[in-house]
Amino acid sequence: MIKFLRIAFLFALIFPLVLVSDISAQQNSVQLQYQKRSVRIPMRDGKTLFTSIYQPRDQSKKYPILMKRTPYSIKPYGDDQYPGRIAPSTILQNEGFIIVHQDVRGRWMSEGDYDNMRPNVPGEGPEIDESSDTYDTIEWLLKNVANNNGKVGMWGISYPGFYCAAALPDHHPALVAVTPQAPISDFFFDDFHHHGAYLQSYFTATSTFGYQHNGPTSEKWYQSLNTEGLDPWDFHMKLGPMSKAGRLFDEDNFFWKQLVEHPNYDEFWQKRSILPHLKGIKTNVLTVGGFFDAEDLYGPNNIYRAIENNNPETFNAIVMGPWSHGDWSHETQYAKVGKVAFGQNVSAFYQREIEAPFFRHFLKGIGEKPSYEALMYDTGFKAWRKFSKWPPTQADTIKHYLHGDRTISTQPPTDQEQSESVFISDPANPVPHRARQDLEMRFTPRPYMSDDQRFASARPDVLAFQTEPLAEPVLVTGDIMARLKVSTDSTAADWVVKLIDVHPDNHPFVQGSDASVNFAGAQMMIRSEIIRGRFRNSYEKPEPFKPGVMTEINLPLQDVCHTFKAGHRIMIQVQSTWFPLIDRNPQKYVENIFKATEADFVKATHKVYHQPGSESFIELKIMPMPR
Repeated sequence: MIKFLRIAFLFALIFPLVLVSDISAQQNSVQLQYQKRSVRIPMRDGKTLFTSIYQPRDQSKKYPILMKRTPYSIKPYGDDQYPGRIAPSTILQNEGFIIVHQDVRGRWMSEGDYDNMRPNVPGEGPEIDESSDTYDTIEWLLKNVANNNGKVGMWGISYPGFYCAAALPDHHPALVAVTPQAPISDFFFDDFHHHGAYLQSYFTATSTFGYQHNGPTSEKWYQSLNTEGLDPWDFHMKLGPMSKAGRLFDEDNFFWKQLVEHPNYDEFWQKRSILPHLKGIKTNVLTVGGFFDAEDLYGPNNIYRAIENNNPETFNAIVMGPWSHGDWSHETQYAKVGKVAFGQNVSAFYQREIEAPFFRHFLKGIGEKPSYEALMYDTGFKAWRKFSKWPPTQADTIKHYLHGDRTISTQPPTDQEQSESVFISDPANPVPHRARQDLEMRFTPRPYMSDDQRFASARPDVLAFQTEPLAEPVLVTGDIMARLKVSTDSTAADWVVKLIDVHPDNHPFVQGSDASVNFAGAQMMIRSEIIRGRFRNSYEKPEPFKPGVMTEINLPLQDVCHTFKAGHRIMIQVQSTWFPLIDRNPQKYVENIFKATEADFVKATHKVYHQPGSESFIELKIMPMPR
């Protein structure tokens, strides 16, 4: 025992030194290869954007420019200060590019005012937007950075991914290769909202985007909420209605004010969507996302579709892997989301075989043009699949009906079966989005996307429907549509739909997963989504439910590529609360839920119908299993 304690003590002393040593070695590697200089690049309106340029020390040849624009700071500041990595991967970093990092307008060391999802201004006039800031930056770089080959690429993950997409309208002709990765596309459907429902799990992140700085600064100027040591369930429950929760933000938090004052999909949000502006694009685009990305799943799917529909002659491809938010950017032995592993060396494959060849070909003219339209990781079969179209044209859309006996089949309900499923939804006792013991105080709620849902299906306020064990594997691809016939005895309700892979009772442990996971009988969530019921007919013009009157809910779920193996079951869960991922709906209609009071929150009885002519079903795109 004493010997063990000595070893543990020595390890505790040495391990931090090893980490520091590794970071220092990475920084030294960057410094050995690159010379850093910082500049202020003037924009067309006279403001300057702070930019760090990493020039290869080998000046014997010309290099393309590879750029990232971010609101999250391009630290460390100082020409003698180097980060551990400056490129999308160490592969690309070691191959030689002129790497450029830039603080976007109004953030950190750049001048100007910040605007969340700054609206695009069509055309090339004097007004500024993210496209014009990128254009002016590229123009300056081409004229002022030695040994560039005249070609520019961009990459970025999450908000930086949005800046990649926002650079595409009216883009500079030298911008020839762009990879928006986990990009935001529309703030009413990404990040802070899902189909009009507010993500309370992002509450503590609001401050990050809600304060203007007083001018260029290398120090954090906004105050984050201190949640250290707090119980996540208690914290969110004690926030109370959002009308009270706002007390934790001071009056200068402009983003919180925007959320509160614009609860509907009005002009404020509409003009911030980049999707309508993705036209006239001549650059080559590779959109990247994770099938288990809790933050930006709407963005990559819809940016890819918008570019594909509006620019049929442009090289436009999409890659979706078994990742959470941005996990493809770092190598790990296992691709792991939450507690569950989905394969080995998946990120390394992406960096080596997908990302690096894309930039090599379009920026350096090395290698062949990528031959795929879509590379999708089958999260059930655990292997990459290549498609010439996405969603695949050979997939058949099959209706999977929800029956009164809680089964799912491809046959519609009959008059002989139970015509409705009923549950009581109580905002004072909401369904958690994770098992209570797994909840964490997080900046964003990533791990829940692959969670075992047995904790939810055991509750009376969650309806669980499932197929018989599958005789053959079923490959589900593309987008999903849930079409429910529902009613409530009140005037407001949210609707949550989850697609789940039920593992057989003899399922073995999946290597690389947390040891605590019991895969026998596991109900692994594959896809989930919510819609605020008031937006069932229009996101712009919300309306209450009529108590007791059947109505239709059409809820689109984001894309999947998942094989339900033989012996597994397909499960659908339907519920109305999902806390604290989503704020609680009062279930009594109010004009603005952000201004609801405690007196507005009521229990309600909800129904899902299974009647001939009024069926509830899920549309799945199923394709033949590849041989």
